[in-house]
Amino acid sequence: MPGFLLDTCVVSESRKKRADPGVMAFLETADPSQLFISVLTVGEIHKGVAKKRLTDEGAADEIAAWAIVIQHNFADHILNVDMRVGRLWGELSGKRSSPVIDTIIAATAIVHGLAVVTRNTRDFVKTDAALLNPWSD
Repeated sequence: MPGFLLDTCVVSESRKKRADPGVMAFLETADPSQLFISVLTVGEIHKGVAKKRLTDEGAADEIAAWAIVIQHNFADHILNVDMRVGRLWGELSGKRSSPVIDTIIAATAIVHGLAVVTRNTRDFVKTDAALLNPWSD
């Protein structure tokens, strides 16, 4: 497998004070040049900032600052949704009912020859994307 597309749950796990040891071991030993995120992960993180801002401005500012670091660290490794991804997403979602964002992430991984790294394998298994669950449990 030439690389990995990190689902939002993996990126978010890295921010936790008590992050899962399996996830952290994966991130610490993986070749950074082989790690990618979707532009949708960037969107999901910013959605989290907007939701948090409704209840806790300070926490929202912390998450927003972390989001900037993530975007900087993955600057050349953020994959967009292009025509090939859009077409494959249409094929995948036409065959099976799956969450939209997860199916687009799966299509992105398949188009780029990457494995999806996620805890949420249930929503991805129907897509035939290669999967890796690094969680310890």
